[in-house]
Amino acid sequence: MFGHRNRNRRSALLASAALVGGALLMTACQDTDGSVDSGAAQSSSPSVDAGSPSASDSASEDAASDGPSDAPSDTPTSGASDEPTASPSAGSGNGSGSNGSKVGQVCGANDLSWSTRSESQAGGYILVMAKAKSGITCVLPAALPTVAFGSDGTEAGPVEQAVGKQITLSGGTVAYAGVNPKTTNTDGGKELDSIIVAVGNEDPNPVSLKVGTITVDKPVVTNWHTAPKDAVPFN
Repeated sequence: MFGHRNRNRRSALLASAALVGGALLMTACQDTDGSVDSGAAQSSSPSVDAGSPSASDSASEDAASDGPSDAPSDTPTSGASDEPTASPSAGSGNGSGSNGSKVGQVCGANDLSWSTRSESQAGGYILVMAKAKSGITCVLPAALPTVAFGSDGTEAGPVEQAVGKQITLSGGTVAYAGVNPKTTNTDGGKELDSIIVAVGNEDPNPVSLKVGTITVDKPVVTNWHTAPKDAVPFN
């Protein structure tokens, strides 16, 4: 009977020991999984106080409060205030027909729209017509137009004894000049189909105008006129 009780007591003790051992084993497994270690790692990492300014922020605030010692003042220097204002020179214009408007300055060939017409008066001549391009106002000087022929640059001489008046071109105003390509009575001359026209010998942009086939021999040209009837090149 006592042996039977002892066996029962031993079985109960073994069962209790098994329960305790299982609990310890589960605890060890939890430690291995890192639940305890992660908590320790978190507790060992120092937290950052978001409200406390960093050293660089403090330095920036100090620099901003002090302000730069060598900042330039708003008062202009004497050199800038003494600099003279450039004034446009006469004849320089404000542009040309290709890139801007020109007001009250000498016309250049590229400031003008050109056309020609064959006329029968005075033995036949070429009427040259010029008007300012859109947005341009310029002046044709009181001087003979420069008209050249052929590759050798033969130039037309004057028909009139005196130069005319200067003409301001703007909008629909047209200037006229008459060109007689042949003033001789001989059969000689050069056969050409275009003339080269410029506003004076210093014009850097002469234009070539188609005129049909003409014979050139001792050519002449009139001054600029505002009426076509005044541009007939009578000899």
